[in-house]
Amino acid sequence: MDALRPTVALFAKYPRAGAVKTRLAPALGEEGAAQLHRQLVERTLATVRASGLDYVLYASGAPLGDFAAWLGDDVPLAEQGEGDLGARLARVPAPAILLGADIPDLAADHLRAGAEALAQVPVAIGPAEDGGYYLLAFREPVPFLFDGMEWGVSTVRAETERRLSERGVEWRSLPMLSDCDRPEDLARWPELCA
Repeated sequence: MDALRPTVALFAKYPRAGAVKTRLAPALGEEGAAQLHRQLVERTLATVRASGLDYVLYASGAPLGDFAAWLGDDVPLAEQGEGDLGARLARVPAPAILLGADIPDLAADHLRAGAEALAQVPVAIGPAEDGGYYLLAFREPVPFLFDGMEWGVSTVRAETERRLSERGVEWRSLPMLSDCDRPEDLARWPELCA
């Protein structure tokens, strides 16, 4: 299993007002949305650490030094680089678990389940309620899952599964979770807005 042990690739933007969680700004204001994003990244990072898996935080929106000052010098950092989300995700070396920072209910067990699934199947998907996914684990590079994908729409997961099926790639589905993206999502997690 250790040869297949994936590294968690946590994708995070720097929490700058007006640049993050913009769909939540009508409810929280730009500063409030940035604070919520900061809290979600810190919470997700703690969950990743608790999983016991190796990890790298893929940063955007500020120099790596700003991320180190925020999150600590012990956090392994890498630049997301240029291009659309697909181009940035495709740069992560396999085996990996791609992860965003906007899933408040994410637990270390979800990450471990994604890692363990790779012992049986080449790909594992953590489905999000909005039709996307919160986690994508893979043993080998899967650039065909990122190239030409329309991101941020409710068909991302279905299209991902279609592309896997088309190529005969087996995958396992993990428990469904919800992300915190829209003002109506906030009611689920009142502690985030306290």
